[in-house]
Amino acid sequence: MSAETGTDTGTAPGAEPVDALDRAWALHPQVSLRPEPFGALLYHFGTRRLTFLKDPRLVEVVRRLPATPTARAACAHCRVPDAELPRFGAALASLARSAMLVERAHG
Repeated sequence: MSAETGTDTGTAPGAEPVDALDRAWALHPQVSLRPEPFGALLYHFGTRRLTFLKDPRLVEVVRRLPATPTARAACAHCRVPDAELPRFGAALASLARSAMLVERAHG
C-alpha cells in the first residue's frame, strides 16, 4: 500500500493486518513524521530507517493513532471506507514490523 520500508525485521506483535486494526498504536518515541507533498516521511533515529507514506489518508490515520483506542477507530475517524481497511491494516502491520509504530495500552 503506501508504507514502503526497507527490509523486513521479522514478526512483531500486530503483524497480521486485521489484528493490527484492533490494536492501539503510536509512533515509536524515536520516530519523526515529516509531511511531504506526496504524503510523509517517517524517520527512525534509532535504526536510521526511512519509510515513505505515499497515501495522505494513511498519514492522517498515523497522526490520529495516539488519540483513538484502536487503529480501526483512527481509520473510522479519517473516513477510510470499510473496503479499504485490509490495505490500511497491512500498511500499519508493516509499520509495526519495522518498529515505526509501537503498541500502547488502550485508552
